[in-house]
Amino acid sequence: MGIVIGVVGPHDLVDDVAATCEEQPGVSALRLDYDHESQATSIVEAHASAVEGWLFTGIVPYMLARDADLLTRPAAFVDYSGATLLSALVRLQHEGHDVTRLSIDTLATGDVTATFTEAGLPVGQVRTMPYRAGVTSAKTAAFHRKSHAAITCLSSVYEELRGSMHVHRLVPSVHSVRVALRQLLLTAEGQATEDAQIALGLIEADSDEGLLREATALGGTLAAFRGGTHLLVTTRGPLHDATGGFSALPMLARLTGAGNRVVRVGFGLGRSAAEAESLARRALSRARRIGDVAAVLSLRADTDIVLESVGTAPAPEQNLSVIARRVGLSVPTLEKLLEAREAAGGEPLTTKEIAERLAVQQRTARRMLYRLELAGLAERTGNLTSGSSGRPLTLYRLTI
Repeated sequence: MGIVIGVVGPHDLVDDVAATCEEQPGVSALRLDYDHESQATSIVEAHASAVEGWLFTGIVPYMLARDADLLTRPAAFVDYSGATLLSALVRLQHEGHDVTRLSIDTLATGDVTATFTEAGLPVGQVRTMPYRAGVTSAKTAAFHRKSHAAITCLSSVYEELRGSMHVHRLVPSVHSVRVALRQLLLTAEGQATEDAQIALGLIEADSDEGLLREATALGGTLAAFRGGTHLLVTTRGPLHDATGGFSALPMLARLTGAGNRVVRVGFGLGRSAAEAESLARRALSRARRIGDVAAVLSLRADTDIVLESVGTAPAPEQNLSVIARRVGLSVPTLEKLLEAREAAGGEPLTTKEIAERLAVQQRTARRMLYRLELAGLAERTGNLTSGSSGRPLTLYRLTI
């Protein structure tokens, strides 16, 4: 069975990126091009049901879709830093331009500095404008007009400037497309496997009114279980979607709103029915300890997530104790993670950096970040090779 990747980008890039994707056996590409980056959100919204994953030709359309909370499928973007930027510098130098007096948009300042340093070029007169939410193509063009020459990642900025100054537009290399596609396929295939996991829910309630309707909404079945408990059987995919990525359980509010004073739900995710049932029992046990109205999701590796009903959970920034209870971490640990995020200026951090800042082992840091990721409070942004034969370091952006 093949996988359909939606390729989103400007007209002149989509075909080449899609063709590279289709070199991979079992992959077909849905070509979705735009005239301006701002159209990426409407494209994603219109075609979400037709793809198993998204590949954006650059970080800007990816971030626009992500910030609009439209990426319900695995997504990746083609990175223009490193070799792609270096290739552009070589070309500009061959054309006689002074590459030490440039303006560069979208790319992170650290990535630009690293590329120039590796090439033995000074960066003192290089101006950078990293991507940040809310920056328009008009503002980006105005930033470049103060320079002798410009490098842009945006087709709209290139079209606006090319008649008035020398501007070079970065385009994805075949290698960078393959790297992004490989990352995307690993995530998409992993999600497909995870979505087929068995999800069992053990439900305690004053009455069974509304339970069948909730089970049907989850694409599952409902049956009586021992001790007056009800058993809900579904799979990971529908449960993930219904809980907003394992962050809230709307059915909890609906059941209590129907007059139930006691509603406790324990969900377990497993590779077999026996494993899922064991985890569901553990989740229900923890829900009982929390109170009369509670829902808990238990996963492998001793990971428990408290699911909050819609409209009852305080905002994360207002109550760290709620987050701590949901993800099974202490408030002081969350405070240290917040300090690490602020110290990094909101930039992604590697698992190694998190481990060093929290004075824990890397496997402990990975476990913490995995729990935060499941709760929607951290996201993977890629991998960073460590320069040795060890495993690549995963980059996480903390959204606590």
